[in-house]
Amino acid sequence: MARNGVVAWFDGRSEFGPRALGQRSLIANPGVAANLERLNDVKGREQFRPVAPMVLADRAAEIFSGGPLPSPYMLFVHEVAPEWRDRIPTVVHVDGTARIQTVDPATQPRLGATIEAFERRTGLPVVVNTSLNTAGRPMVDDPRDALELFGSAPVDLLVMGPHLVRRGAMFAGADVSSTELEAVR
Repeated sequence: MARNGVVAWFDGRSEFGPRALGQRSLIANPGVAANLERLNDVKGREQFRPVAPMVLADRAAEIFSGGPLPSPYMLFVHEVAPEWRDRIPTVVHVDGTARIQTVDPATQPRLGATIEAFERRTGLPVVVNTSLNTAGRPMVDDPRDALELFGSAPVDLLVMGPHLVRRGAMFAGADVSSTELEAVR
């Protein structure tokens, strides 16, 4: 993600409810404004559709306000602090708000560790989150669905629990440290 890859994230049991909460998600770098269009293209949906920020729970208050914290279910809209709007443009709505999900590394250890590793590389304790599905298809539910999406959509990496599935050309010669790989294990 630090190199602007789109990651299909499949970890643990499926979510239940109206939102992707880090079990079945497409995640990406929020610091690249073009990622909104890119993710909507991956999903085959209208360009006006928003994506959401996942933020480390202990960092949320410095970036988001005006809604309850923690906010683990992506149900509330929060104001994005003005100094952060240009740093995470992909997830900021036109009115300066975002519908956030706070991530607690104690309850979502792989996802929390991944966001922490992303922050070490980019300075951003936030990643983009949208549901792991494409146009006309339901949410990815099992490993077969995840592999099918990975094979048919322009995503760069598939994380399936502790396993990584890579596109050879994207990561040929990539400098991926054992610490970064350990973050998703």
